[in-house]
Amino acid sequence: MIILQGGLCVDPVSGLQDVRDIVISGDKIITIEKDIDISEYSTSDHQPEVYDCSGLIIGPGLVDAHVHFRDPGFTHKEDIYTGAAAAARGGVTSVIMMANTKPPIDNADTLSYVLNKGKETDIHVYSAATITKGLKGEQLTDMKDLANHGAIAFTDDGIPILSEEVVTKAMEVAAEIGAVLSFHEENPEYISNNGINRGKASEYYNLGGSDRQAEISMVKRDIDLAVKTGARITIQHISTAEAVDLVRQAKASGYSDQIFAEATPHHMTMTEDDTITYGNLAKMNPPLRTPVDCIAIIQGLVDGTIDYIATDHAPHTFEEKSAAIDKAPSGIIGLETSLSVSYNALISSKKMSLVQLFCKMSLNPARIYGIDAGELAIYRTADLVIFDPNKSFTYNKSQSKSFNSPLKDRIITGDVVGTISSGRLIFNNMFEKKRK
Repeated sequence: MIILQGGLCVDPVSGLQDVRDIVISGDKIITIEKDIDISEYSTSDHQPEVYDCSGLIIGPGLVDAHVHFRDPGFTHKEDIYTGAAAAARGGVTSVIMMANTKPPIDNADTLSYVLNKGKETDIHVYSAATITKGLKGEQLTDMKDLANHGAIAFTDDGIPILSEEVVTKAMEVAAEIGAVLSFHEENPEYISNNGINRGKASEYYNLGGSDRQAEISMVKRDIDLAVKTGARITIQHISTAEAVDLVRQAKASGYSDQIFAEATPHHMTMTEDDTITYGNLAKMNPPLRTPVDCIAIIQGLVDGTIDYIATDHAPHTFEEKSAAIDKAPSGIIGLETSLSVSYNALISSKKMSLVQLFCKMSLNPARIYGIDAGELAIYRTADLVIFDPNKSFTYNKSQSKSFNSPLKDRIITGDVVGTISSGRLIFNNMFEKKRK
């Protein structure tokens, strides 16, 4: 039994944001009350573990609906075990893995492999399957069979699907089986060198870069197709103000239960100037864009246009990221810092409340993808994050196999000090027991 005393408890479902004590027994929360009597939960045979949470924030464990654990095929960058450890370090208790592995998750055997391996970790690991066979954008996978084998969503993330006919067919199947399709929206027609915004950054590196129309054009196409087919879709890692507005218009037209959008912590807080400053450590697809785009993404989160925050955790080795800017792979890690970055961008700046933040980082992705998570309430599974908003730390150690982050070696204010998954304290960072 675990008792958390005196923390600021946040529940995005009920709207609770107040100091409470929490009692966890087995894998469930059994009590959320003020000033509980510890003796009621103590026996001669068993004494609960009691933790002083004064000054700390306790919320439902984060749900990250977009991570790359690189397993199978690229385990020199990450594997499911190390990815889960990085998630636990960041207060993330549920993840959805992307399917662009080697081989890709386009068949039941590979899907079973990753799901079974995920069950061996301390967190809840779910997986998407690909929309097309071999990520080639040509022939659909057997989405019905993959859904029956546990695929929680479908995406060719990392590669845009260019064929409108293929996308339409995929949406028709998804609408039939009630699945969510997630789209990587980058039209190569507008891209010369990806990972770098066409503008100040591309001029600095003397590269063609990625024009914002690469995203805008495909977001418009896929929203239109989703409206026609009745499919539920997610616009992944949105990066442009225009794309945010397209999603906003779709929701205002009555499609808020169909059209979803996700934003990463880095796209709402960093710009192409950071690509110039940090080079490959800030190279990603879609690229970091302009301050105007950051403002639009934050506004989209605040007004409900953007449904949730996801990291697009994308590990690469030091050697890979040390290549020339036009040769290095795109992507950064983010699981360990997502709550800290999001808290500073949205709470410290008074853009939204803690309840709203946990909607974006826990409840909303859980509801969109049908995951039993995102609520801090009695009789619910005890998946919790414990966060110290005042603790500063130097980000110089990673639980991931990789450390490709522009935040590396920087001082960050706000840190996860404890993560509880299914009632077990799976990460403890200077989170001390209270003497009984």
